[in-house]
Amino acid sequence: MANSNKGDKGLRAIVIGMIVFVLAVTGFFIYLDKKPAQNALSPASISKADGSGLVFNPTSKPQIDIWEDFQCPACRDFEAINNDYVKQIIAEKKAKVVYHPLTFIGERSTMGFNESIIAANAAACAMDAGKFVDMHEILYQNQGATENSGKWTKEFMISLGSKIGLTSMKFQNCVTNGNYALWTESVSSYAAVKNVNSTPTIFVNGKELNREGGEYSDPAKFKAALAAGGVK
Repeated sequence: MANSNKGDKGLRAIVIGMIVFVLAVTGFFIYLDKKPAQNALSPASISKADGSGLVFNPTSKPQIDIWEDFQCPACRDFEAINNDYVKQIIAEKKAKVVYHPLTFIGERSTMGFNESIIAANAAACAMDAGKFVDMHEILYQNQGATENSGKWTKEFMISLGSKIGLTSMKFQNCVTNGNYALWTESVSSYAAVKNVNSTPTIFVNGKELNREGGEYSDPAKFKAALAAGGVK
């Protein structure tokens, strides 16, 4: 009987040891699974203080925040009407301009992507190469007839990039690998903090433009709103 008790105790010790080992290994892999989200790759020109937005003229004032989803038809219309003036502001350093590409149009696939994410990632890859403004324009010029139509694949992003001079393997790999897909989650989280729930949404020095007053759809009113916010 004494030998049997020792054997039972020994077996229990082995079983307990195996359980502890399995739990430790499981916990380690859970940690690894979560770690990439915490250490997600980010474009070089982001500002964490501005919710990881893509920043132009970081030392200029005032500040313009542009929240958009590249699949959003209203964003396409806003871009067509006002983008030339925004480009002028950027080029002449009249304001700090922060782009916040949102990705809430469409369900995420099993690989974690939808077409908005694919586009936002490609735009961020273009930012690294100094071609964000060009990519921004060509994306809206090639928006699908309907949202999530299947048009915006990674291959299509690479073809758009080539049309604006982005032919490097670095850009292509960035698009193909979805380098900044997890970064888009940070942008979306900040949108929730700022209570941004529609696109486009524009802030000038923290004040949202008046959607009902035509400040999004009328170029003169848009310029006047920016001037009131300090854009000279």
